This record gives sequence, structure tokens and C-alpha cells, in this order.
Amino acid sequence: MPASKLLGRLGTYLASPVAGETVRAFIPPPLPPEPKLELGGLYEQLERASQNLGRLNGMSKLLPDVRFLLYLYFRKEALVSSQIEGTQSSFTDLLLFENEAAPKVPVEDVEEVSNYVAAMQHGVRRLAEGFPLSLRLIRGCRFRRSTNSQRHF
Repeated sequence: MPASKLLGRLGTYLASPVAGETVRAFIPPPLPPEPKLELGGLYEQLERASQNLGRLNGMSKLLPDVRFLLYLYFRKEALVSSQIEGTQSSFTDLLLFENEAAPKVPVEDVEEVSNYVAAMQHGVRRLAEGFPLSLRLIRGCRFRRSTNSQRHF
């Protein structure tokens, strides 16, 4: 029998003595939730997202090589994600660094962005080889940038 019960809208914590220690277990509420979820506003957003994916798919057919789009996307995503963490690199700095020219910001910032790009490329390669999307794949993307890892799309 539980020693204590803390109720919440999102679930319940049960504290129970086990082998001389008190442990807590989280018990989510039964489905469907009360009050019922209102999804009406999400359908419009889903429709817009679907339309935008269709546009992106159509644009990709106009490109002579989709890898060029991925090349740009990986770098933009790496820059935005790294800027959240406080790096001061720009797209130009990254391209300068990849072409072995001197960026205008600290090299450590650009290296961090470059490592992020290399990890993304590694992950996409592994997925294309049939490796499942998993924690093992994500952990395997942590590797040091090789000198030629940025030369290819």
C-alpha cells in the first residue's frame, strides 16, 4: 500500500517503502485525459505544415542535385543551434573555415559548428546505410572532425 499519494493533473506520484527505502513511482492518468484535449486549432497548423512540405518537395525536384540543399541546410541548422549555445559564428565564417581560410570570429566557435555539421552528415550517412534511428546512432555521431569531412555534401 502506498505510503503517500501526491495528485496532479498530469499524473500521480506514489511513494512506497521498498527494501527499507522510500521510492517514488510516477503514474500517469488514464486515457483519454480529462478534460478532453482540444485539437481543433492544430488541424489548421497541420494543414499548413503539410502544404509547406509539398512546396519543399516540389522545389527539391527543380534542383539539379538535392545534396546541395542538404549541404546548405546542415550548415544553417548547425549555425542556428550553436548560436543558441552562445557561439558567434556566421555562415560566411563557416564557409571560410571549411575552405581553410581565416574566419572573423574565434576558431573554437567555428570548429564547434563544423563538428555539428560533421555529426549531422555522419548520422544521415548511417541512416542511409539502414542503421535505425536510435540512441546508439545519436551517441555515435559524437566524433572529431576529420580534415576532409566537410569537403563533400
